[in-house]
Amino acid sequence: MVVEDINVSEALERTKRLLKEEKDLSPALRAAIEVLVLLISIMANRLGRNSRNSHKPPSQDPNRIRKQKAAGEPQKRKPGGQEGHEGRTLKRTDKPDAVEEIEIDRETIPADRTYSKVGYESRQVVDVKIRVHVTEYRAEVLQDELGNRYVARFPEWVTKAIQYGHGVKSESVYLSQFQLVPLLRVQDQFADQMGLPLSKGSIANFNQEAFERLAPFEAWAREALLVSRLNHADETGINIGGKKAWLHNLSSEKVTLYHADEKRGKEAMDRMGVLPSYTGYLCHDHWKPYYRYRNVTHVLCNAHHLRELDRVIEEEGLEWARLLKELLLEINKAVDDAGGALSEAAIAGYCKRYDDILQQGANECPEPPPKEPGKRGRQKKAFSRNLLERLRDFEKDTLRFMTEAIIPFTNNQGENDLRMTKVQQKISGCFRSMEGAKVFCRIRSFLSTCRKNNLSPAEALRDLFQGKLPAFMT
Repeated sequence: MVVEDINVSEALERTKRLLKEEKDLSPALRAAIEVLVLLISIMANRLGRNSRNSHKPPSQDPNRIRKQKAAGEPQKRKPGGQEGHEGRTLKRTDKPDAVEEIEIDRETIPADRTYSKVGYESRQVVDVKIRVHVTEYRAEVLQDELGNRYVARFPEWVTKAIQYGHGVKSESVYLSQFQLVPLLRVQDQFADQMGLPLSKGSIANFNQEAFERLAPFEAWAREALLVSRLNHADETGINIGGKKAWLHNLSSEKVTLYHADEKRGKEAMDRMGVLPSYTGYLCHDHWKPYYRYRNVTHVLCNAHHLRELDRVIEEEGLEWARLLKELLLEINKAVDDAGGALSEAAIAGYCKRYDDILQQGANECPEPPPKEPGKRGRQKKAFSRNLLERLRDFEKDTLRFMTEAIIPFTNNQGENDLRMTKVQQKISGCFRSMEGAKVFCRIRSFLSTCRKNNLSPAEALRDLFQGKLPAFMT
């Protein structure tokens, strides 16, 4: 391992070798040096970990690591639009909203001639005008000869002398829940751009109204995930009122469902209302509580395996880890080339190579010696040994992507669906209450699902406040 251009691994090995050769050291000094070597090993390993060889997110990578990665890996694609990319450009309209006539300045042309108008050249400028639009509803009032008054009915949703319309509500929810703009900045947007003095309380009320209107969507999403052949699961920590909580995600190619809970394990996932009855494929990162669901067929994320193998290669330099990483990437390419699944003969061949590499790994990082008599607790194993045993014991779940086209190589779907919730935490810091987190989860589930079904979130919110649910739900 190299840290700041210093080969820490070589220095530690040299120190250990000198300790063995030096016979005159006192037991106390020898023990102290061994403790220091251990601490340096632990700290050096932590310094060498980043998003490419561990579970650390890219946001925690030092800038130095990012620059090295960018400089060391040549770009496969040229900047700009790629070949075959469908270009988008402004299109002229036959019905402009306004026309401005521009007359020729007569002083710029010869004055001794006669001119006649023969047409014009046109250029169009596409712009945006943000302004408040007020609609006044006037209900007709009739009175008969007996003095009885009859008033026409207002639209059902128009209940006050003056109120906010669907456009204000949908735009507010769009900004706060989809674009993740904090409430105070949503308030500034309406005040600065539209001259509309919205209060933070009103913005929160719009979110609450959307939450209540989306109760049928949440029930539909649970049912849709129950019948999906493949679901992706993941979870991440969130801050609620200064305390650690968890945001769980269960998603498919077309549906996303978030759930906020004080717990991280099976109890919280049970409350989510899908996994206890689900019987399809469940792709995840090998977190142990997922394996408490015996009714599902488990699929493990190989992106995690590749990062962990990178860590073993960089920290311990073990050959089996390099060979297994290359094999997993080779299998993934073969699966892609085959259209999503391999033949039984190909599967058997790859499984044999996989087992052979793990056997080599067992020789390179053997089990630790038995515990000394009287010592309690489990025997501590190296990270490489734990990874080796996990890949061996869960071989079928690791290689299941070879067997059926629907099964992916990674859990990228689940991780992508969680990514923007981390952005929300970076922007806003925390949720003030569990109720606020639940409002966010339901609305965000709806907006993510709309995007997956090629429906504009802004359009979906406008329809929602008008009492319409998306067509994909029916």
